[in-house]
Amino acid sequence: MNGDVLVRLRQALPTLRPAEARIAQVVLDDAVGVVGATITELAARAGTSQATVVRFCRAVGYAGYPEFRIDLAQATSRHALELERSGIAEGEINQTDTTTDVVSKIAFHEARTIEETARMLDLDALERAVDALAGATRTDVYGVGSSGLTAQDLAQKLSRIGMICTAPLDPHLQLTSASLLAPGCAAVAVSHTGRTVEALQALSLARDAGATTIAVTNFPASPLADVAEIVLTTTARETQFRSGALSSRIAQLAVVDFLFVRVAQQRYTETAAALKATYDAVQQHRLPPRTR
Repeated sequence: MNGDVLVRLRQALPTLRPAEARIAQVVLDDAVGVVGATITELAARAGTSQATVVRFCRAVGYAGYPEFRIDLAQATSRHALELERSGIAEGEINQTDTTTDVVSKIAFHEARTIEETARMLDLDALERAVDALAGATRTDVYGVGSSGLTAQDLAQKLSRIGMICTAPLDPHLQLTSASLLAPGCAAVAVSHTGRTVEALQALSLARDAGATTIAVTNFPASPLADVAEIVLTTTARETQFRSGALSSRIAQLAVVDFLFVRVAQQRYTETAAALKATYDAVQQHRLPPRTR
């Protein structure tokens, strides 16, 4: 199996049956404890049967419980090494943490989120998305809330190198803009859960209009992913003080940077000229450096 089992469990959680979801939550809450548990013990902790544990393992891509537990052991060992490397005992923020602790733990989570997103990203999907954006006559980017900030960031970057790209924040403007797309255009929708109604509606309209549709989401089995032709998956992890809206942002921005740099590479000559022109255009709005 490729990728971190704990990442895959978090991504699969919304699609699992209730009993399977209980097992997944037990694993996510105490992965180290589950590594040492028999199938009978795990079933008891989740309030279910051994047969359901086997079905759960198969639902998340394993032949059975032994294979699942081996992968889980590797993931927990890797996590322990990462905590040690970062100089923190555990990743969760608590009431007694000092300022130094909080900074260290947030830095740990954000660095780990980027690393996991990069490691598990479908590079073939990324290249298809890059080709679609680089060749698009016009690109729309949709997102609301925190994801709207990511949408704005992508639109700003692509506009900076001379591409026609908009990211309307008003949901009605997203819908009207999507309805005017056509074949040869591209549309990107950003949603951590993949269940944001506004993003789903806009991307569906863009698909119906003939545009190439791209989703950036944390959940590859979400409704938004079902609508998109190309899915780019993040691996943001929620913690007590970092909800989905906060934890998703760093992963989404990393994907935006992957997209932008690859598009800029494909349009190297145009990019260099556009970056120089836009840099020169704003210099008159900068204060001169201080002189002694």
